[in-house]
Amino acid sequence: MCGITGFINLAMRGDRDGLLGLSTRMGDTLAHRGPDGSGAFAAPEIGLGLAHRRLAIIDLTDSGAQPMHSRDGRFVLVQNGEIYNFLELRRKLEALGGPFLPWRGDSDTEVMLGAFQTWGIEEALSQFTGMFAFALWDRDERVLHLARDRMGEKPLYYGRAGNGLVFGSELKALRAYPDLQAELDMEALSLFLRFQYVPEPRSIYKDIFKLSPGHLLTIRADEPTAFSPKPYWALRDSVNRALADPFGGSEADAADQLETMLRGVIKNQMLSDVPLGALLSGGVDSSLITALMQAESDRPVKSFTIGFSDKAYDESADARKVAEHLGTEHTELFVTPDDVLGLVERLPTLYDEPFADASQLPTFLVAELTRQHVTVCLTGDGGDETFAGYNRHFWAPAIWEKMKGVPSGLRGMAAGAAHAISPKGYDTIFKTVGGLLPKAARVRTPGNKVHKLADVLTAGSREQLYKQLVSTWQNPSDLLATVEPQTAVDMPDTWPHIEDYTRWMQYLDTVTYLSGDILHKVDRATMGVSLESRAPFLDHRVIEFAWRLPLPMLLQGKEGKRVLRSILYKHVPRELIDRPKMGFGVPLDTWMRGPLKEWSNDLLSVERINAQGLFNSDEISKQLADHQSGKRDNQYRLWNMLMFQTWFDEWM
Repeated sequence: MCGITGFINLAMRGDRDGLLGLSTRMGDTLAHRGPDGSGAFAAPEIGLGLAHRRLAIIDLTDSGAQPMHSRDGRFVLVQNGEIYNFLELRRKLEALGGPFLPWRGDSDTEVMLGAFQTWGIEEALSQFTGMFAFALWDRDERVLHLARDRMGEKPLYYGRAGNGLVFGSELKALRAYPDLQAELDMEALSLFLRFQYVPEPRSIYKDIFKLSPGHLLTIRADEPTAFSPKPYWALRDSVNRALADPFGGSEADAADQLETMLRGVIKNQMLSDVPLGALLSGGVDSSLITALMQAESDRPVKSFTIGFSDKAYDESADARKVAEHLGTEHTELFVTPDDVLGLVERLPTLYDEPFADASQLPTFLVAELTRQHVTVCLTGDGGDETFAGYNRHFWAPAIWEKMKGVPSGLRGMAAGAAHAISPKGYDTIFKTVGGLLPKAARVRTPGNKVHKLADVLTAGSREQLYKQLVSTWQNPSDLLATVEPQTAVDMPDTWPHIEDYTRWMQYLDTVTYLSGDILHKVDRATMGVSLESRAPFLDHRVIEFAWRLPLPMLLQGKEGKRVLRSILYKHVPRELIDRPKMGFGVPLDTWMRGPLKEWSNDLLSVERINAQGLFNSDEISKQLADHQSGKRDNQYRLWNMLMFQTWFDEWM
């Protein structure tokens, strides 16, 4: 895992020292992503500069250093990530022979160069299994290729700066480029208010974009601002193919095939020349990954989790029981509210684009703990999207079936009645009758969930219901006088041919929330402490197989991820796993009424908001007052605003 950055500036042609100096300065902003080494390259004939910061994982010697040149001098490569099937590709390339032989070392980067020389860019991309973002300079064709992995595990920003191109793993590298204007994109800001992240392909800055997952961008040296990314792999196409070729075996057959596939994926992802472990929450996804890692290992796997004093948010005891059963070498960190709150002011630097998923806090803390012991960790990311694990995957279809025939006026009245009782009032009621409820109905913070249900009762279609469920601010225009652009959620022409509502939600979750929120969060948290994270569920072969399975193998009633559970129960007793889904959160609601109250009031004061000139201060003040009084739980809307304010103070 590493950091990459670079630029093309025609005005700097001939200035080799200037190109190397600027590339190095940009690369140094990414030192946290690669503390083990650095390198730069310049092509003075076109004004190209490349820089790399290295986190050494495979081949720790200098033969793995970047920028890496092909033996014939045609290609120069900087890449961030891992190609998990590089040993297989290496053997295949050796059998074919070519100008890349003999190998100089044992890195996957060198195998990538051999693949580009042998098969060309697009064919090589089709053969890579892994997570990556790279920049490849082709001296013969005078073009720069930028590419990102299929699921978007590794980030890559690019865009115009002056009359040239600039790109990098994080926005802070682009900010180090002197010609970057870094002008706030108000439409992107409206999307951030809705989703708590800025969806691809936009960034928070005008003229700066995220390269979408599975895309390749080829830039001619003499036209450095002519951008036309194209997909080399698309989830939509894979879904359509999978649905046209459904799995014909039994549920037991599916579990057996999937377990074999996952064990092969995990075995490859456990290849490392540095210590490796697993993030273990005790839920289905992380427990299964840890169990299969242990099955593939001849020594105890190192596992890590964190615990909280607030039992409504603490899963450490569950994780500990799973670890004890599997026999892992388990480490846990019990954090206090002060530990979490002390991190808040570091977030704008860690996430140098506005980002407001509150689980960013515990994610960073568990990454920091893990990095004290290992350099690589495997995670369960992607399991919920791929195998129908979110509560909305079973609740939303049921809600829609019940509400679609009810007149909108009646639904509005019901929503008003539901809001008449505060979230804390509902929590008290549920606590009183909790013992009478079935296990599946016992949820954390029930009052907040009742209010969230009330918020979506007025949806006019199932698509609108989904959009409201995944929105933080339902109407960003209440805050911001800007037209909100469309995203994949609003564009039916971009959807695969899916009839089932749950499967449609899974697809939208994967192409929006997974890459825009989950993977962004994990990348910044882990790379912020120089830790490489790997996600076996995001192997494209696993995803393509899962989409061939009929929905009942994924979801029956209120139990999602059935096929994963079938595998997991072979390794871990059912009673250690079966419990309501908890998530990975923090008690923001009470913190904003307590230890974060003064900080919140300052950042969201009328004077500050009005001086900033971006938002409707009356609406923000109302949201803040309703929350602090306990009338409404506005924690996520307010956290969204607070994260923007801290980012704005740091960067703008």
